[in-house]
Amino acid sequence: MISACCKMHEIMAEGITLVENLAKVREPLPQLDAIYLITPTNESVSQLLSDFAEHGKWTYRAAHVYFTEACPDQLFTDMCRHPATKYKAIKTLKEINCAFLPCERRVFTLGSPTVFNAFYSPNRELNRINCLERAAEQIATLCATLREFPSIRYRAHFDQNGEFAQLVQQKLVAYKADDPSMGDGPNKERSQLIIIDRGFDPVTPLLHELTFQAMSYDLLPIENDVYIYKKESPTGTKEAEVILDESDDLWVELRHQHIANVSQKVTKKLKQFAEEKRISGKEGKEKSSVNDVAQMVKRMPQYQKELNNYATHMHLAEDCMREYQHKVAEICKVEQDLAMGTDSENERIRDPMRAVVPILLNANINVNEKIRIILLYILYKGGITEENLTKLLQHATIPMEDKVKIFNLQHLAVPVIQDGTRRKPYTAYHASNRKERVSEQTYQQSRWTPYFKDLIEEAVEDKLDQKQFPYLSGGARGAGRGTAPTSARTRYHWTNVRGQARTGPRLIFFVIGGITYSETRAAYEIGEGNKAWDIIVGSTHLITPNDHLENIKGLSEPVTTSNFEVMDPPMG
Repeated sequence: MISACCKMHEIMAEGITLVENLAKVREPLPQLDAIYLITPTNESVSQLLSDFAEHGKWTYRAAHVYFTEACPDQLFTDMCRHPATKYKAIKTLKEINCAFLPCERRVFTLGSPTVFNAFYSPNRELNRINCLERAAEQIATLCATLREFPSIRYRAHFDQNGEFAQLVQQKLVAYKADDPSMGDGPNKERSQLIIIDRGFDPVTPLLHELTFQAMSYDLLPIENDVYIYKKESPTGTKEAEVILDESDDLWVELRHQHIANVSQKVTKKLKQFAEEKRISGKEGKEKSSVNDVAQMVKRMPQYQKELNNYATHMHLAEDCMREYQHKVAEICKVEQDLAMGTDSENERIRDPMRAVVPILLNANINVNEKIRIILLYILYKGGITEENLTKLLQHATIPMEDKVKIFNLQHLAVPVIQDGTRRKPYTAYHASNRKERVSEQTYQQSRWTPYFKDLIEEAVEDKLDQKQFPYLSGGARGAGRGTAPTSARTRYHWTNVRGQARTGPRLIFFVIGGITYSETRAAYEIGEGNKAWDIIVGSTHLITPNDHLENIKGLSEPVTTSNFEVMDPPMG
């Protein structure tokens, strides 16, 4: 949370000299007060209290404790009974209600990938309810931070969505009880929270997306938003680390653009910068390379920071294109044809197996790439027979331990195996259920538009199907709004996450089980030009295609037709 919201220099400017992880061994600093920003869990509170266990030998001079969400009553009682309270070690104790990660201007996550297993696993682990209650509490803190008391809608196709929506509603009512003004303001009664399960669009998480951010995270080993590359320096080649976040204006501008445009845009902006700073030479006037930028830095070292930023994005774009050309170029066309149900000429594909089998037989293509193709073929067909699936797995030589990535998709209410009598047409996921986008300019290998964009547009236009996305009974639109009982507990609220507080209504979309970078793009494409609605999207966590497959793998052991229930397509 600290990393998402603050830079180290901003923290130090407030007089804080050190930031440490509570769970790690820390050096005692008894001459300093400590600020604890923690989740109110048994583990965190136990660690806090152990820092003040023995009077006279405290780890710090005093503690100022800020809980990210409401502290359970029993845990609060346990704290009150501890010697640290008796000796007044805890000088501050507040709940700030900010148990989510604001990743980007319009994107948040709960930082909770484990919710995927708790929500979709057929085993229904004992901690499932606790896990979902925790997620519901986190969403409630988002609404409290934004000062929203929204109507709640949910995708009706998946039963658990309604149950989870009820949990969120209960948490929101509790927050409203503590702050009756929550949700007040012009048009705020129109604000909506729309809860969706990951099975609403099983296609998008499988595709190779060719916009800059999605492509980078899919094809390159970027972890915790850190991009590592080798750069030339006066002393030779060295490793450079760059954080890809919103402090980088160039990244914000380029991240959702198609890779075909990125290099041209970087070169154009570099040329403009060179002209403004009067940096002479061909590098500022013609197509520039990373080496050209290095030469410019030598001539004008005072602009090293800016020029290095251009070089970083050139490196990043080049790395993406190299991976694309060497590994996935031939796969992308097949993926798009299967996803769309048509080829680049808008003709229905007649024999998809002719394109699929060569990929499955190619020993140079890795297992996950093959699994993605097999799943896209299954979705195209609306499910296939067990016999045909067995043949595909044999062609692709998929290891036994990875086959569950295919079978377990059924736990998201997505058909995998068909019994031969209930075949679903390919239109279950394609043209018949999609918004017509003929007028939109697209690249041949980027024809698919995430279904998420359709949903946002329909919500903005007030055309979201109320049968498929009903309002929660007794929710904020009903008589229950503003009628919650009062509470003695007080809470501190932030008025907004970034920038100025917004007075109009918000559409908050929450996907249970992961959201892709291509789906977050839709929030910007629609939200940036929309003055009527503020659009925010979020999920339990951000996912790449490989993340998604690993999540699916973790659900259970392989399923067979003997225990497999044939299901209707979720978008049908």
